[in-house]
Amino acid sequence: MTIAPDGRSLVGEVVRLDRLQDNDYDELYAAIGNEQVYAGGFGGGVAPKSAAEMRESWIPAAAKRFAYGVRLVADSPLGAAGTLIGTSSLGDVDVPNERIHLGWTGYAPSVWGTAVNPAAKLLLMKHAFEDCGFGRLKIQTGLKNTHSQAAIAKLGATREGVLRRHMAQADGSWRDTVVFSILADEWPEVRKRLEERINR
Repeated sequence: MTIAPDGRSLVGEVVRLDRLQDNDYDELYAAIGNEQVYAGGFGGGVAPKSAAEMRESWIPAAAKRFAYGVRLVADSPLGAAGTLIGTSSLGDVDVPNERIHLGWTGYAPSVWGTAVNPAAKLLLMKHAFEDCGFGRLKIQTGLKNTHSQAAIAKLGATREGVLRRHMAQADGSWRDTVVFSILADEWPEVRKRLEERINR
C-alpha cells in the first residue's frame, strides 16, 4: 500500500532532515542565498537579495510539498553539528499512481562533492520507497545544469529524456528539463551504491 509522506524527521549518520520552518530562512539564506548556487537554474536561476525575500517567495511554494532543511549531524570540517547547509523536498505526490518527485535541492557550495548529497538522498529515497511504498521516484534538472545531471546519474537514476521549453525562469527565459527516474525494483541497488559512497 502506498501512503503520502508524513513530514517526519529523517535522521542519518551524516545529515538530518527536518521540515522547514518559518524561522529557518535566515540560516538557509546564509547557506545557499548566493549566485553560485542559483547559477545552474536552482530556484528559477535568480538568487534572492535577502533572507526576507527568500522567506516571502519560498514559504507559499514550500507549503505545497514536503520541504526539508538539511543539517549536519556531527561536528566536522563542513561545520558544527546542527548547521543548516541546504534544502531538499519531496513533492508532486501521486498516491494512486505510486509516484513522487524528489527535488528542489540546493546546498551550500562548501558541501558540494561531499557525503552530504548522497546521505540526504538516501534518507529521502528510503522514506519514499520503504516507508511510503512508492513505485516511481522522479528527479529532474535543467538541461544546462550539467553538474546536477552528473550528480543525479551518479545516484543510479535512469535518464528518460528532455522536456523542451518546460519551465519559465525568473529571468524570463525558458528551461529545458532533463527527467530521471528510479523505480522501486531498482531501489535496492541504488541504496547499496549510496551507502558505499557515504562509507567511502
